[in-house]
Amino acid sequence: MQQYDSRNDDIQVFIGDRLYPRIHAKLSVFDSLVQGGDGVWEGIRVYKGKIFCLQEHLDRLLASAKSMFFEKVPSEDFIREAIFKTLAANHQRDETHIRLTLSRGLKTTSGMDPQLNQFGCTLIVLAEWKRPVYPASGIKLVTSSIRRNSPQNLDSKIHHNNLINNILAKIEGNLYGADDAIMLDNHGFVSETNATNLFMVKNEVVFTPCADACLPGITRSNVIHLCRKQGIELIERNISVSEFYNADEVFTTGSMGELTKVYEIDGRSINNTQSIEVFEILQYAYLNLCSIEGEVLPF
Repeated sequence: MQQYDSRNDDIQVFIGDRLYPRIHAKLSVFDSLVQGGDGVWEGIRVYKGKIFCLQEHLDRLLASAKSMFFEKVPSEDFIREAIFKTLAANHQRDETHIRLTLSRGLKTTSGMDPQLNQFGCTLIVLAEWKRPVYPASGIKLVTSSIRRNSPQNLDSKIHHNNLINNILAKIEGNLYGADDAIMLDNHGFVSETNATNLFMVKNEVVFTPCADACLPGITRSNVIHLCRKQGIELIERNISVSEFYNADEVFTTGSMGELTKVYEIDGRSINNTQSIEVFEILQYAYLNLCSIEGEVLPF
């Protein structure tokens, strides 16, 4: 679904405390991301000279770093300036997705122990020219056998870089010719996809899984807010996959793909039987929100 964009050939990438040309943007083999996927990250979009929900993403990044007990974390002001510097160097003011990563940093020697991290965190700002990654026609999903991590094992509120759980589900989706995979929780209820949060509509009521085993995404939060603002009833509860099969509408949410309609799950077509398409109302409201909200770029 993601397409090559030649504009990214010569981008500048911020690593540590400076910018590097893409060809030289590399991490040490002693960095914690290489050693154990030991990092936290955010996906952020830029629309027409504004960074959407920047403060919310910075708050979550730093909260994840605190939960992971990172030390010598760069200040919020430093991270914000690194983002501005990267976007300015690449002349990016629109159609841009930022992968913001904070690693635990370099180790004195190879090993798992965080006590080997003596140099502070490594900040990475990767800003790419990237339009929403899902097709306007929608996507099809399959249910993966890979369960979403339970909070008994790993708290989904930590937005960490160890994504093997999601990658294994994505592999299953690829093998079955689907665009993404639905991941269930340990009780068999729908949690999210390997990359996005999930919503369904039934009789003009919007439902979304409880954020127990899934990440309570920022786009998800915006959609919940828009439902209430638009006077659309929204319910958070445990939802079975068969309920998704029989929904009037299903859609995914996430910074990378915004709001995307789902037209098929496990071979079952999702048929809209309502005269009012709730998804279209929410999609229009969300795109309007993206166009008017955000932190203005200083260049």
